[in-house]
Amino acid sequence: MNFDTLKNKLPDFAKDTKLNLSSLLNQQDIDGLSAKQIAGIALASAYSTKQAELINAIFDYANAMLTETDIQGIKIATSLMAMNNIYYRFIHLASDKSFASMPAKLRMNGMANPGIDKVDFELYALAVSAINGCGMCMDSHVKSLVQHQVSHEAIQTCIRVSAVVNAVAQTLNIP
Repeated sequence: MNFDTLKNKLPDFAKDTKLNLSSLLNQQDIDGLSAKQIAGIALASAYSTKQAELINAIFDYANAMLTETDIQGIKIATSLMAMNNIYYRFIHLASDKSFASMPAKLRMNGMANPGIDKVDFELYALAVSAINGCGMCMDSHVKSLVQHQVSHEAIQTCIRVSAVVNAVAQTLNIP
């Protein structure tokens, strides 16, 4: 399914979601993010929703802007955050804080060398972490992005894209 078909498939009750999707993904640059970064954020977000129609449509949209290396980096971010978001959400929410002092013992080599720009990787990881609801991970990625001089507006836009992509997935799953 292509991107336009996906947008047209959204029902009337999701008019705001459809309009937000169009406005966020039909811009060249917004709030300091390039169109390529926005496409990558949308793809990472789509992967994390596990909604096949959405993944295919966003991949169709993003594929023209992203290289195979970019797509691999997005997959690394999505895969690692699927693991880390569960683990670190547990660490954050467990009332027994002794777990926080224990080593994670989880391989995360892809974070050190994802094969793509560090800022892009952090944006993708932040988007996935927001969908997965890991506050500890979101804080870590925001801190890294701010250290790389990414503006608060750009970070907010990353989250807006993630939120809208997640809303599209939810809408498509409503009978």
